[in-house]
Amino acid sequence: MGTTNATRRAGVALLSALTLVALPVVGGEVTSTSARAAAAGHGTAAPRPDHGAWQGGWAASPQAPTEVFTPNWSTQGFADQTVRQVIRVSTGGTKARIELSNRYGNAPLRITGATVARTDDGASVDEGSVRQLSFGEGHSVTIPAGSDATSDAVPFRTRALESLTVTLYLAEPSGPATFHMMSSATSYRAQGDHRADRDGAAFTETSESWYYLTGVEVGGGAPRRDGVVAFGDSITDGVGSTPDTNNRYPDELAERFAATGRPRSVLNHGIGGNQVTNDTDWAGEKGVVRFEKDVLDEPGVGTVIVLEGINDIGASAPGGVGDPTPEVSVAQLIAGHKSLIRQAHARGLAVIGATLTPIKGSFYDSPVNEAKRDAVNDWIRTSGAYDDVVDLDRAVADPADPDSIAPAYDSGDHLHPSDAGYRAMAEALDLDGL
Repeated sequence: MGTTNATRRAGVALLSALTLVALPVVGGEVTSTSARAAAAGHGTAAPRPDHGAWQGGWAASPQAPTEVFTPNWSTQGFADQTVRQVIRVSTGGTKARIELSNRYGNAPLRITGATVARTDDGASVDEGSVRQLSFGEGHSVTIPAGSDATSDAVPFRTRALESLTVTLYLAEPSGPATFHMMSSATSYRAQGDHRADRDGAAFTETSESWYYLTGVEVGGGAPRRDGVVAFGDSITDGVGSTPDTNNRYPDELAERFAATGRPRSVLNHGIGGNQVTNDTDWAGEKGVVRFEKDVLDEPGVGTVIVLEGINDIGASAPGGVGDPTPEVSVAQLIAGHKSLIRQAHARGLAVIGATLTPIKGSFYDSPVNEAKRDAVNDWIRTSGAYDDVVDLDRAVADPADPDSIAPAYDSGDHLHPSDAGYRAMAEALDLDGL
């Protein structure tokens, strides 16, 4: 990344108890109305909980229910079932809380109870580590359609790069579920209430999506504003990486920070198939709209990395996933990127533009699409609109054929990187410039 832009980034203004409850679960319920409810067009807006010294340990962008690729649990939802989900935090703390979303639900969602624990193996958790979560004065929470909820803090010491298991029990029918489709991680489901189980024997069903869970925050230290959000599509989401290995490029970036002895919050807000300028019937709201909902209220963030646009370019032709979206010109896509930059700067965040990675040999490959990709990348590299640039195109391209992903970095579809490719992307980022 260039020193000139790094200098410009330095001028961007960066703005900015609870007891351990013993199991089993008993007690009351509260109703949550979150700050992000109105942005979704439903529910009642209310101030988001004060972040204070909280940091984002992990995040995933919510999506509307869909089964466009393979069957999952989003369209049917849950009833008298427990869903157990494994995530990895990028940074640690002495207390934790979770964020749940009913952004795309069509009715109030009742979470009967929730726990957090240290992950053991598969659906099992470490003995003695299960902690019940509360919401206000109750152990249950009702989240209106279009709203989010944040649990109370629980004393829970975590380390950077530690895997945690969040378990939700839904006693009543949930209706279609807000979820994150492409998790590259295994989630587990059991019949009945198994939120306090240490072993995973009851969890006989699996899914590679996350349900309702959109964030795990950690706290206990001094306030910081050095967190990083990776914003984008499937290449940020980690499609093509090996499931259950945390080899998405934001994961690899978190590992680089941890290796220096100074772990930092790195949050992944990629959605497979997402576009900057178009809503889709399966891959989320357009980036210029969801950016505010997903990114701008994350705690302790100072920098956003934007890698998005290849679906705007390629998804207008028939034969792809879902219905074709309107064709997007280079000028329209650049205007979308400028909107993301303005939104980030208005919140005091530095924003890094990432060039679009190669598509030769993929289902998006065509002379028209390649010309658009080249034009957008030229603008990202030379316009000075971004505070800094990371050239991920060149980081994973084949030196002998720069329009192609290098064979060692190709997951096999000539569009999405492999584990090694995602590692090369993370290594292309200048840690001192973030």
